[in-house]
Amino acid sequence: MECKTVIQDVICRIKAMEGVEDTYVLSEEDKEKIYELEKKAEGAVLMGLGVGDNRGIKEVFKRQVIIAFTTNMNYVWPEGPNVVLMQYGEKVGEDVYDPEKLEECKKCDDMLVMGNLVIYKSSVPKPKDAKKEPMTVVLPPQKCQDVECVRGVVNAVLASPSTPSDEYIRSVMGLKPAAGLGTFIIGFDLC
Repeated sequence: MECKTVIQDVICRIKAMEGVEDTYVLSEEDKEKIYELEKKAEGAVLMGLGVGDNRGIKEVFKRQVIIAFTTNMNYVWPEGPNVVLMQYGEKVGEDVYDPEKLEECKKCDDMLVMGNLVIYKSSVPKPKDAKKEPMTVVLPPQKCQDVECVRGVVNAVLASPSTPSDEYIRSVMGLKPAAGLGTFIIGFDLC
């Protein structure tokens, strides 16, 4: 199957996903700019919790084709976790979106629930034991079933970009910031 046909099929699949507004195939120049923005963002404090490690973006940038897309409030995020809190190589928390699971977490003495973020109290080092290693906010790569099933596509991976990359993507797409509008980046290889 021809490369352009596969990319067009992927774009059609992405646009058919609920909550997706528009798509944009990244040029080599865009990839370089976003890669630099992500490198600068890495290590910055995220959500006031700790330094960031966007593993999803790192995986996306290992792929041949990279497409950005914008979403509205109807977009359903990939099944999580979408955020994992790590410290000293241990998972100390994660985001949970399943309402039933969140209720179970609230009942557990070892878990602190803040919105949809669950912290595992016994995994967090006590201040006297901590060696001042900051917590790491990991944004893991996600699967994208809608794109994985396109003929000619392999190794599809989805990621949420940092704020500077999100702003850059919006600017090259000619979009102004708007409440409820987000961006994602998907990368895949051609087979």
